[in-house]
Amino acid sequence: MNLPRKIKPFWISLALVTGGYLAFVLAILAATVVYSSPGDLWAAVGAPEIRFAVLLSFTTCTISALLSLLVAVPTGYLLSRRSVRGKWLLEAALDIPIFLPPMVIGLCLLIFFQTALGRWIEGGTVTFTYTVYGVVLAQWVIGAAFAIRTMRGTFQHLSSRPEQVAQTLGCSEFGAFWHVALPSAGRGMVAAGTIAWARSLGEFGPILVFAGATRMKTEVLPTTVWLELSVGNLEAAVAVSVLLVGMAFAVLALVRLVGGGEGL
Repeated sequence: MNLPRKIKPFWISLALVTGGYLAFVLAILAATVVYSSPGDLWAAVGAPEIRFAVLLSFTTCTISALLSLLVAVPTGYLLSRRSVRGKWLLEAALDIPIFLPPMVIGLCLLIFFQTALGRWIEGGTVTFTYTVYGVVLAQWVIGAAFAIRTMRGTFQHLSSRPEQVAQTLGCSEFGAFWHVALPSAGRGMVAAGTIAWARSLGEFGPILVFAGATRMKTEVLPTTVWLELSVGNLEAAVAVSVLLVGMAFAVLALVRLVGGGEGL
């Protein structure tokens, strides 16, 4: 059915705003892709430092995404199923890593591990400051916050009725969660894990401050771009940026395919 004539200018104006923003985003991405030739991209991928960064990025992002799910699933379920006094304050606190400047997160981590508790933790078998473990921790702090938001939205969209029925039939609360709620939230878990992985891939500030950007040690792809720019190697920096753009697009496509994205 055709829209009334008087409404058309309104929708046209909205389309112009949307199209203008999208055109600008595509323009800057296209300019970056065109600037880097296939030869530059191949040379960058072939460099041992960048191969190391790619492998470390994939490894740390995967670990941090899995750790994020371990926190996000129970926390998201709690927030969606229980109503307690001051819940808004709890939700606001859990969202802090999303809104804080990333470098502040890195600085907070650095300061924490200078406290007595932090020194005691690092006195064990694992050292976080300026190590690969620190890379994972910095990624996890932010990735988990996005995963929690996604899982909270997932469980809120799922009716609690099947879980209540399961409990009336003799199932415990944990059993209802494990056998009823968790299978129903499968797509949301994939979306939450993917979002956490994508956020971890793009983190730069907290990693630089807390874990450093040491070649062949704590170098991940975002820090590679910074390191290449710092020595004036623009071609390699652009090539790695194109690689990051491609990976980000693939991840976002996966999130949209499985459904979800409340945490983006």
